[in-house]
Amino acid sequence: MSKRDYYEILGVSKDADKAEIKKAYRKIAIKYHPDKNPDDKEAEEKFKEAAEAYEVLSNDDKKAKYDRFGHSAFDGASGFGGGGGMSMDDIFSHFGDIFGGFGFGGFGGASSGGRRHVNKGTNLRVKVKLTLKDILSGTTKKIKVKKYVQCSYCGGTGAENSDVETCSTCHGSGQVIRVQNTFLGQMQTSATCPTCQGQGTIIKNKCTHCHGEGIMKGEEVVQVNVPAGVSEGMQMKVGGKGNAARRGGVNGDLIVIFHEEEHPELIRDENDLLYNLYISFPEAALGTSAEIPTVESKVKIKITPGTQGGKILRLKGKGLPSYGSYGKGDILVKVNVWVPKTLDKEEKKTLERLINSSNFEPKPETEDRSFFDRVKDMF
Repeated sequence: MSKRDYYEILGVSKDADKAEIKKAYRKIAIKYHPDKNPDDKEAEEKFKEAAEAYEVLSNDDKKAKYDRFGHSAFDGASGFGGGGGMSMDDIFSHFGDIFGGFGFGGFGGASSGGRRHVNKGTNLRVKVKLTLKDILSGTTKKIKVKKYVQCSYCGGTGAENSDVETCSTCHGSGQVIRVQNTFLGQMQTSATCPTCQGQGTIIKNKCTHCHGEGIMKGEEVVQVNVPAGVSEGMQMKVGGKGNAARRGGVNGDLIVIFHEEEHPELIRDENDLLYNLYISFPEAALGTSAEIPTVESKVKIKITPGTQGGKILRLKGKGLPSYGSYGKGDILVKVNVWVPKTLDKEEKKTLERLINSSNFEPKPETEDRSFFDRVKDMF
């Protein structure tokens, strides 16, 4: 089932600013809030859908990717950004401030029974180096990440032998409810329980290995599936592979930043690859053949007699794929005619005999200026 357009979900135009996007999201989130629509699965899905749209459109980088690539920038193997699969706890953890921190009366994410505070592990960032070959076909990278992991002795609870008891202040809800008299009448608000810090439980005996935190330093090998066509600086989110959260919360994410290694011969220009070919004057005049490197191998091309310096030859489909769409770029070969800096006597005499020949008078050819302007600075 295809996803709805994020702008359509929030009912805003593509040129809406952040304030408009936030206002539109808050209106929809309040309408479909689970406290207002108990046991209504359709309302819950619309609530999550709006949160996913807001997460993307309220972030400049994600919004730019979405405007360019649509849902393909976030779905499937790419794993980029997006709010797909967000739980209710994730939504309230990320966007709870938008509801104003109230209970049911102010839609702050706490029902009459309250919601326990869910700890969130911090995100981690790693840089992954990619060759042009990796980018051409896509690849799988295994990364050893040093991070906080769940304590293996207490199972992440922070308690020795799971020795915990229900908080007597909030009675396990993680929230305390206050009723205040205002000129508008009574207003009910909820806040994190100060005794258990929203956990709903109190540790009686702390784990001696993690000292009650539920996490400890460790490492994990994370597999990252890199799609074809990515570029320098592009980021990919691997959900749940960041730091573990204290006392059994939600793990953070691993943000993978791609770094493109420089190729010894080819220069990348979006999906095209540029190559400087040097030939001698006699080869340009008489014609020759040359081997051109591609990402995977070499190809042989013919240089026709009379080829002029600066001519651009195109090897169609030998470039890189487009991320999130079909098609490949080309390899553009710029022919450079090498003029020797020193000549011996015989070479000089030969060239002097040719200098007055009409065949050696410059005859400028018509160039595709727009194409030339595009590539001239890359050589």
